[in-house]
Amino acid sequence: IMTLRRALHFVFKVGDRQKTATFYREVLGMKVLRHEEFEEGCKATCNGPYDGKWSKSMVGFGPEDERFVAELTYNYGLGEYRVGNDFLGLTVWSSQAVSNARRLGWPLTEVEEGTFFTEAPGGYRFYLLDKAQPEMDPVQKVSLAVSDLQRSTHYWATLLGMRVFERNEEKRTVLLGFAESQLELQAIGVPVDHGTAFGRIAFSCPREQQDSSQHSLIEKSVLLLLPLVESCGLFPIKLITLADQDGHEICFVGDEAFRELSRMDPNGNSLLDAAMAADKSAEWFARHNKQKASA
Repeated sequence: IMTLRRALHFVFKVGDRQKTATFYREVLGMKVLRHEEFEEGCKATCNGPYDGKWSKSMVGFGPEDERFVAELTYNYGLGEYRVGNDFLGLTVWSSQAVSNARRLGWPLTEVEEGTFFTEAPGGYRFYLLDKAQPEMDPVQKVSLAVSDLQRSTHYWATLLGMRVFERNEEKRTVLLGFAESQLELQAIGVPVDHGTAFGRIAFSCPREQQDSSQHSLIEKSVLLLLPLVESCGLFPIKLITLADQDGHEICFVGDEAFRELSRMDPNGNSLLDAAMAADKSAEWFARHNKQKASA
């Protein structure tokens, strides 16, 4: 039953963790839901004295089992990422965020009446709606660029089973989702460039549907980046990773196990603060007259 599926989070690569934390916590008003530190990462990248060391922070307006959240991944040895044209923005419905940005002097540009454009550190685009924050999820939608709207609509709706909620021929957009509209695709007329800052959107999928979903995807010749595997960590989770024709990465996560994993950690905020205070990577690079690498 497709209505049991839901959008979970979008992954952002973070170069400056301190400024990023300020944006999500103090401008948007999100909470730190979980924070984890990892000692080992990809061995293919040399990160000076922090080879493989990285962190993951989940931030949002409420628990992950009922809100769309952001996953912030930080690599201790990387200072910046090149933003492509693939991520067009995350729209947040919150007049409080607008007033927070004004109070903190965070750059805001009114793009239409009541809608303000701003950027998170690293160049990630956000649109803030100057309306009272709703009881439901304030994150209204994630917008991704596509090169061919008809082809992409077929992929996300017909192959992945999403429902089309709205089409706008003038803006060349389609609004899709499972239970509710949470994903906007917009045709940009040029090839999609993911840069090095490319993220990933994750959806939950009831565990009982994952095997049949994978067989169905294979039958439809959908590109699987990673077939159904069990991820490592405290809670084993089955996930399927795939990519659409423009290279947008999509992850379907076992819903039941994810609800266990994603329980809010009351220490998340203090764990992030402690990790940032203990992070001496910038000082190490400065002392050795080096700069952090660009991805």
